[in-house]
Amino acid sequence: MMEIVLAFIVSALLLAGSLFCLIAAIGIVRLPDTYSRMHAASKAGTVGSGLLLLAVGIAAEGLPIFVRAMTGILFFILTAPLSAHLLARSAYKAGYSLSSQSVRDDLNEK
Repeated sequence: MMEIVLAFIVSALLLAGSLFCLIAAIGIVRLPDTYSRMHAASKAGTVGSGLLLLAVGIAAEGLPIFVRAMTGILFFILTAPLSAHLLARSAYKAGYSLSSQSVRDDLNEK
């Protein structure tokens, strides 16, 4: 009985993680400018990767692998949003323009 519950939990996490990764991929293709694309990749990609790693950690049924998966999730949470922010700031300073759909430019120095 416990194996069935564990299989359902792992399956749900895999499905949710895959959907978040799919949303991130669609966002990269469909969003209008570099900044929106980076936002989609960093936020949805981080959640999707975290859920997939959590599923792997639970499915492995071993503490060392679970700890490695949790370490990977922590690494994603700490690095992906920060690196996306730094890349977006560098792209702005390099002259990449905002989309015409953007309504606010907080980095514009007047």
